[in-house]
Amino acid sequence: MDRSGERDTTAGTGARQVLFVQGGGAGTHDEWDNVLVDSLRTGLGPGHEVRYPRMPQEDDPSYPRWSAAIWRELADLDEGAVVAGHSVGGTILVQALAERPPERRLAAIVLIAAPFVGQGGWPGDDFEFSGDLGDRLPPGVPVHVFHGAQDATAPPTHAELYADAIPRAQVHVLSGRDHQLNGDLSEVAHAIRGHLVPDGTRS
Repeated sequence: MDRSGERDTTAGTGARQVLFVQGGGAGTHDEWDNVLVDSLRTGLGPGHEVRYPRMPQEDDPSYPRWSAAIWRELADLDEGAVVAGHSVGGTILVQALAERPPERRLAAIVLIAAPFVGQGGWPGDDFEFSGDLGDRLPPGVPVHVFHGAQDATAPPTHAELYADAIPRAQVHVLSGRDHQLNGDLSEVAHAIRGHLVPDGTRS
């Protein structure tokens, strides 16, 4: 079974792993971001295991609770996995990686419609990004930032803030897409496939 309660036939077969951290809000795991995960699984195709854990108290995201859950998930990944986060899940994911890099090497970090917390972005209750965010992330790991040009929740200027804070980041602003990228993660899947090869190492 995968962490969403659905059977994943690729698990335990040497599948290339992707950890997807949901966004915040009541019902998000089962009613909103599950659509993104389904799209990602379709785009990646066979041979990939997309892990989709339920974050604690999804209607009230907090850095202490969610980062602890993320670190537990990271500890359970194989070498060369990709980590991705949507909305506030991406925001907390990148801060958690900056605060405590995982022991195993990652193939890529993918942020999807993630609000930037700090100067120019959202004010932070639990944290704000430091000026050396890019330097604090795991060295040598590619970073992708995907954002919808029509995102009314976190405007696309947030993607530009990530580009400034993480110089290595590749920013993809997608025309006509909203905060949920219109339920279509085909471009995200394409980027992830570019960093994974069958043995789980980075291409």
